[in-house]
Amino acid sequence: MEKLLDRKFILSIFILLILIPKTTYAHALSAAFTNINLSSNQTELVYSIDSLSVIEGVGGDKNEDGILSEMELEGINHRLEEWVEDSLVLEVDDQEQTGELDSLELEQKADKQMVTFHLIYPAYNVGKTVKLLDGIFYEGQNSSSYNNFLAVSYEGQVSEAVLNGKNREWAMLLTETQQQQQDGQISQDAQEENKSNSSWTSFLSLGMEHILTGYDHLLFLFALLIRKQTMKQYLFTITAFTIAHSITLTLSVLGIVELPSKLVESIIALSICYVAIENIFRKEIKFRWLITFLFGLIHGLGFASILKEMNLPKSDLALALFNFNIGIELIQLIIVLLLVPVLFRLLKFTKYRTYVNIGSSAIFLLGAIWLFQRVFS
Repeated sequence: MEKLLDRKFILSIFILLILIPKTTYAHALSAAFTNINLSSNQTELVYSIDSLSVIEGVGGDKNEDGILSEMELEGINHRLEEWVEDSLVLEVDDQEQTGELDSLELEQKADKQMVTFHLIYPAYNVGKTVKLLDGIFYEGQNSSSYNNFLAVSYEGQVSEAVLNGKNREWAMLLTETQQQQQDGQISQDAQEENKSNSSWTSFLSLGMEHILTGYDHLLFLFALLIRKQTMKQYLFTITAFTIAHSITLTLSVLGIVELPSKLVESIIALSICYVAIENIFRKEIKFRWLITFLFGLIHGLGFASILKEMNLPKSDLALALFNFNIGIELIQLIIVLLLVPVLFRLLKFTKYRTYVNIGSSAIFLLGAIWLFQRVFS
């Protein structure tokens, strides 16, 4: 039985090293940001998408360094314009609108290089229903990781939504005041389309997806749990991680705590290496909750990055932050509830410590690769 387990365990570690991306960051998402400003003079639409997604969508990275230079962007201008114009559609009363491209440029947003389109449309009168349809990566391998963070300014107020998965439509009826629209005076179609993009579901699902695609966070959590511990130790460790990252997630999004993204990502990789080494060389695991709390503070800063990039208005920040954090905690709880019973069962095998050492060695190797890439990139 144990020989069979040996083979399965080594195979599992091999598959883990192959499947987990070697260049992952805490927010392995295809990120886009759309800002629509509806005024009495004109309608402005600013769409930004990370350059890696552009490369995956239309190519252009001739030197294969994962970013676009001004010259490389120039070489794909026509294809890129067609890709966005065909996939990102603004409709008014179910009629597709044609915008004028004012500018197309590269810019830096936090740790991402973005390609930004600035489009100008006519002004639209009260009584019109404005709709945005996003078909970027609607099908294919990137469809599940694509998120478009939408902010619409109208009558001095801002409305937000997250367009992802199959929920790629947003609509609202232009009324005398934005408050009327928020009170529900929109068309039946718009009500159905906006229902799936409510603040609760959008940011809850975003938090869940954020940790599921944050392979370094997941690997850190796995490294914390695989070493033999009591149920009390598991409880203290998970509680410490939850409290710590919730604190810095909140403080970072509110702008109270700021650290360079490169430093945060590097320390996250370092935390994986440290826990893996502790698993291998420490005879007894004591006070793991304390080191987990300290590293958890840094992981919280990593979790905060995507919300900070959205520049949410303060009026909506508390709800978005709460829902986003609940999504993270929900996935974390599910992982712990599934993993801990399995680990307790595996503890009965005489070679369990050997398995821990092999697994921790693989975890250390992957963490070291990420650390090197993040320090020297």
